[in-house]
Amino acid sequence: MELEEIIKFVKSKLSEKRFNHCIGVMNMCEKLAKIYGTDIERAQKIGVTHDMAKEMTHEEDLEYMKENGIKLTDEEKGMPYLFHGYVAADIAKKELGFDDEMCEAIKHHTTSKPNMTILQKILYVADKVEEGRTYSDVNFYRNLAYTDIDECIIKILDYQISEDINNEMTIPSISCASRNYIINNRNSISNA
Repeated sequence: MELEEIIKFVKSKLSEKRFNHCIGVMNMCEKLAKIYGTDIERAQKIGVTHDMAKEMTHEEDLEYMKENGIKLTDEEKGMPYLFHGYVAADIAKKELGFDDEMCEAIKHHTTSKPNMTILQKILYVADKVEEGRTYSDVNFYRNLAYTDIDECIIKILDYQISEDINNEMTIPSISCASRNYIINNRNSISNA
């Protein structure tokens, strides 16, 4: 499906505010794809679709996952804020014809995951630093995204994990594994 059709598809599913965020992520994905030398259109497509299931209710998410055979681990069952990524990835595959790499990017855009491709890293970072984001230190992360995407991911994960700790929330084990993977991969390269 062409990008313009995908944008219309996503717009039909979201409020104006959420849709504007998706457009912001799409635009940031485009910028980062140019910097890191990956397919710009594929990056734009995952950017605009990543939150297309965000406004479904918890019950709608659960029903969709049950009907479509999406299995959750015990840990994931306790983290309903992850469900929209899983549902959006499934919709992207079945209705929009996205490939596995694109769907994995959408599925893990909230947590990241170990051994991400550059396309998957771009979506994870773009969601956190798109121009509509205004949290403190966003400019630091945004500037880092333009120069060292791996370091940016580590810093964002550090921030998210510390926020989860401060709020006495469960920390997704996949986020810790992702952070460790990047650090260990960098250390093994520098020690080679």
